[in-house]
Amino acid sequence: MTQKVSFVAIGLLFSISSLFLARNLAAAEPLVAKGIVFNDLNSNGRHETDEPGVPGVGVSDGQRIVNTDERGHYELAIKDSGIIFVIKPRDWMTPGTKDGLPLFYHLHKPEGSPKQLTYAGVAPTGALPASINFPLRSQPEPDQFSIVVMGDPQPRNESEVNYLAHDVLAEIIGTKAAFGTSLGDIVFDDLNLLPLVNQITGTIGIPWYNVLGNHDINFDVDHDDLSDETWERIYGPATYSFNWGPVHFMVLDDVMYNGSGATPSYHGEFGPTALDFIKADLKRVPKETLVVVLMHIPLFDVKDKAQLLHLLSDYPHTLSLSAHRHWQDHFNLDKKGNFTTDHNHHHLVHGTASGSWWRGHKDEHGIPHATQADGNPNGYSIITFDQNAYKIRFKGARRPAGMQLHIALPSAVSQQELSETLAVVNVYSGDRNTKVTMQFGQNGTPIEMQQVRRTDPYVVAAHGREKDNALPDGRPLPEPVATNHIWVGPLPKTLTIGAHVVIVTATDRYGQVDQGSRILRVTE
Repeated sequence: MTQKVSFVAIGLLFSISSLFLARNLAAAEPLVAKGIVFNDLNSNGRHETDEPGVPGVGVSDGQRIVNTDERGHYELAIKDSGIIFVIKPRDWMTPGTKDGLPLFYHLHKPEGSPKQLTYAGVAPTGALPASINFPLRSQPEPDQFSIVVMGDPQPRNESEVNYLAHDVLAEIIGTKAAFGTSLGDIVFDDLNLLPLVNQITGTIGIPWYNVLGNHDINFDVDHDDLSDETWERIYGPATYSFNWGPVHFMVLDDVMYNGSGATPSYHGEFGPTALDFIKADLKRVPKETLVVVLMHIPLFDVKDKAQLLHLLSDYPHTLSLSAHRHWQDHFNLDKKGNFTTDHNHHHLVHGTASGSWWRGHKDEHGIPHATQADGNPNGYSIITFDQNAYKIRFKGARRPAGMQLHIALPSAVSQQELSETLAVVNVYSGDRNTKVTMQFGQNGTPIEMQQVRRTDPYVVAAHGREKDNALPDGRPLPEPVATNHIWVGPLPKTLTIGAHVVIVTATDRYGQVDQGSRILRVTE
């Protein structure tokens, strides 16, 4: 009897141990997100039995990517907390909010964001759903299309939100662009302004993809993983990609938060997880595709830029855009710049919508002129794509589209001063591939001007005036900076006494030709 009871006890103990072990093994197994990417024929966002799946669509957790099968189904092992998103394929579109923000993701944060955040993060989402489905709707996307690009809208309060609305956004309404993007610093630290900026940007009437900036993060957290909790609640992932027409776009978070500490700080870095995503994403992109990378901090300030450029090196057609600096300049990265093939990589540090952080005297409309430290006006660009080619066209806010440069010259110069006087030309989107000439009169002989690195005389003068006046109606301009998009040329000693029309012609890397003129008087 005793022996029999012992066997029973041993068997019961074995059963309990097996059950405990099985539960622990089950707990150790990774979560698997499952679902379907489907053609949302009735646009209600729910998968109906008659709505077919879309094959070959990428689904990602921000590090790994899987493709949907022939029926549109996917399975993706994920972490305990994160974001699952779909990579929009060509000729398909995801749903969007009333403000034009694309809805292409599912937040999986069972416990939600930390409760101590100054700005609200993600509410607890609970357990992983049995099926996470992503609706798409069919839309034709031609080889030729355009987009709107702006850097750093960056309002610090509601008044500056109004500046953005009336100075920049109002003139874009009615654009034929396929979509728009803001290259980070959507606001200036006050994350409660994000919905208001989304609201006014939404009036343009096109989808709007946003890039995370260093002024868009949560500063009251200990490490980078939690720095974009408010961002994720409003926009979803900070690193993602999508296709539009024949072009592949990658949106990258390159703001690495160092932690709160005594003084919250950050630096430029993609990090290993993002680089894993970039590598996996590019494996799905044909080599002749134009790859456009959108980021906030310029490449030359990013710690692991070499890794990104190495991954892009197999692609002969690439472009990257950043902002952050509140001036504009083009960079051509070759082998010396970590680009490892014979073709160069074009990186544009884009000017900002807020210009000099909405500084400067206010005009007759009550809006600061916001001239940037390089002398460029605040504004945005229209980028036109044609298969794997592109053209960039800068547009100064509330300025004529043809105003692409200005000429700094005295109003009058004596004949004795001619040999000592330089015409200084700021070509707003000029680079080393831009050709600039100066001529006197419509029939004058063009004289080639020389590209130099220096400050713009007008912004130097404006900075001095506004600093001295203490700006009762605004905030003084920042210190002027030297820029590469300046050309100079000496005045001919042969100019006669009287009035002369100085005509400057600039031809950019795309063959776009612009002119500006100024009247110069030569005195005795």
